[in-house]
Amino acid sequence: MSDIKTKAQGLDPNIQPRDMGEFMGKTGNVYESITVVSKRARQISSDLKWEIQRKLEEFAVSSDTIEEIQENKEQIEISKFYERLPNTAIIATNEFLNDEIQWRYVEEDKG
Repeated sequence: MSDIKTKAQGLDPNIQPRDMGEFMGKTGNVYESITVVSKRARQISSDLKWEIQRKLEEFAVSSDTIEEIQENKEQIEISKFYERLPNTAIIATNEFLNDEIQWRYVEEDKG
């Protein structure tokens, strides 16, 4: 997981125009390429969500009163770190264009 965060920190978080020929060259069809990227983006999003929840659970304090709200600077810093990461679609697109994603087609049963 930390590998994704390391790669994502160096990426430009802004949307950039892309050459559609690059997308088509990988799969032969722009729609298949976008499907690969979107599925990878969902995987990254799910992994990051699980990781941040696990980290923030360490700070969870169950209290009986609502007035007791504690500010935890470490918790705020963790949240800010994840907020600064680029969108998962940007991360997945970068991985796709750098040939870091492997995909395969599921064979249909013809019977």
